[in-house]
Amino acid sequence: MNAAKRRQIYERLAASIPEPTTELNYRSPFELLVAVVLSAQATDVGVNKATAGLFKAANTPEAMLALGEARLREHIKSIGLFNTKAKNIYRTCAILVEQHGGAVPMDRESLEALPGVGRKTANVILNTAFGQPTIAVDTHIFRLSNRTGLAPGKDVRAVEDRLVRVTPREFRQNAHHWLILHGRYVCKARKPECPRCVIADLCDFTKKTTA
Repeated sequence: MNAAKRRQIYERLAASIPEPTTELNYRSPFELLVAVVLSAQATDVGVNKATAGLFKAANTPEAMLALGEARLREHIKSIGLFNTKAKNIYRTCAILVEQHGGAVPMDRESLEALPGVGRKTANVILNTAFGQPTIAVDTHIFRLSNRTGLAPGKDVRAVEDRLVRVTPREFRQNAHHWLILHGRYVCKARKPECPRCVIADLCDFTKKTTA
């Protein structure tokens, strides 16, 4: 796929989703961090249901530590891997208080040092909370990038590196959100909805659906 076609793809996605953002509910970088950690192998809808009660009870690292790991676990028990996630979030809160004054750090190295935070989570935080032009690659973006020919790669890091390299600078800030929303609702895994896709004629996918 050439640069002109990639630019057209982003221009159309930008026009169709003018104000893209995460579907996770949050009001602070800390709430976003907790929500993204919880979202691993879980739906945004499920996470939002759990965090609605959790954030009323505790929405800062200090409050989460005061809440205690057992009560934290009770709030998120509807989410997969909740035992591990509760442990990681609780340990993360202790690190934030002890090493960062209770604030979520704004650099990748510090974020990835937090329990349960990998590269993808760090990218989401850096982009959504702090406005850095990172591109987090999840299963939707990995699938879309390979299927359309936008940025093919054998693994998520290869796709991320290629997306960063080929995405025009003015689209880099919102690229993650445009791609994930398009992959989630249009370029679906089992049956992509090609007839209503705004980039269908630019896409390299050869097995386009017709209905």
